[in-house]
Amino acid sequence: MKKSLALAAIGLFALTATAQEAKKDTTDFIFTTIKENPITSIKDQHRAGTCWSYSALGFIEAELLRMGKGEYDFSEMYIVYNTYMDRADKAIRTHGDASFSQGGSFYDVLYGMKTFGLVPEAEMRPGVMYGDTLSNHNELSAVTDAYVEAIAKGSLKKLQLSPEDGTPLWKKGLAGIYDVYLGKRPEKFTYKGVEYTPQSFYESTGLNADDYVSLTSYTHHPFYSSFVIEIPDNWRWASSYNLPIDELMEVFDNAIEKGYTIAWGSDVSEEGFTRNGIAVLPDIEKAQELGGSDMARWLKMSAAEKQSVITRPQPQKWCTQEERQAGYDNRETTDDHGMLIYGTAKDQLGNDYYLVKNSWGKAGKYEGIWYASKAFVRYKTMNIIVHKNAIPKHILKKLNLK
Repeated sequence: MKKSLALAAIGLFALTATAQEAKKDTTDFIFTTIKENPITSIKDQHRAGTCWSYSALGFIEAELLRMGKGEYDFSEMYIVYNTYMDRADKAIRTHGDASFSQGGSFYDVLYGMKTFGLVPEAEMRPGVMYGDTLSNHNELSAVTDAYVEAIAKGSLKKLQLSPEDGTPLWKKGLAGIYDVYLGKRPEKFTYKGVEYTPQSFYESTGLNADDYVSLTSYTHHPFYSSFVIEIPDNWRWASSYNLPIDELMEVFDNAIEKGYTIAWGSDVSEEGFTRNGIAVLPDIEKAQELGGSDMARWLKMSAAEKQSVITRPQPQKWCTQEERQAGYDNRETTDDHGMLIYGTAKDQLGNDYYLVKNSWGKAGKYEGIWYASKAFVRYKTMNIIVHKNAIPKHILKKLNLK
């Protein structure tokens, strides 16, 4: 009898534990990885608006892994230095109509590695010029923003040139500031026993910047054409190919399935992008049995109300092309952050997610990795960069790409 009571007690305990686990399953996210492509280590952009450099170089590093070229660690600050010099030049040539800021685009890295080359991280690390191991560009920007604005928007009728080589003196002065805060750009260096210039180092990798294309999905330009996305950080006026959203999502899935990664530009100011490793777009009507348009209800909810929904698994809202466009036109979708998508997963409700490598160090519940629902990505993607071979052939044909 005692044995029977003991077995009953064990059975009751097991049932209770199972019930508690089942309850937990409905309140905590549980992810199952479906596909995971190789990536390099997570980095920390810290106090610098340089996500575009970290994410795009992380994408390039992942490309080299895919190509079987081994693991590289490129210097973000080398690309940043050259990009800031070019951006200052554009701002001054347009008398300040082109913006000058810490931000940038994926194309800045593609253009930068083709034009200026690449250097290893060890040759130009963040923070070393002020005794740190991470970037802090607050003081740097305070100096350079004022410097560039004074030249770009000042009343000077003629800019002074160097008698030695005809270079505008402001360029030499700005380069001096970046030398002090970021470090001097190496002209030559030795990597694994071989001497390189930045250009020869880039060429040694076998990368071809022209193999990569930018894709987006908006209706204010014709589909299957290219256009310049109208955002301040696209200051080089780079073009993106325009696809219907269903076909853009097809590119995402085809790329991951074939072993490619994706440089992903998105809006992280949206409440659905949490600071704890989750990015979701809940279907409010299904989650809370509310009437009316799901998207309209979501946008009108307070931050606190949204938090109560996004902290647990929920059915996801599948946005329309029109809702995507409205978000962009109304400035509800903005060009906030660049990241790297490298895999797929599902939660316990069967919702689809992408694995995202962020550049905020080991932040969040998943130590620097985010799970972004396919619904969120569909709604909040500004643009992506992929290798052209990651695009399905029938879509390549529509874009007249080879």
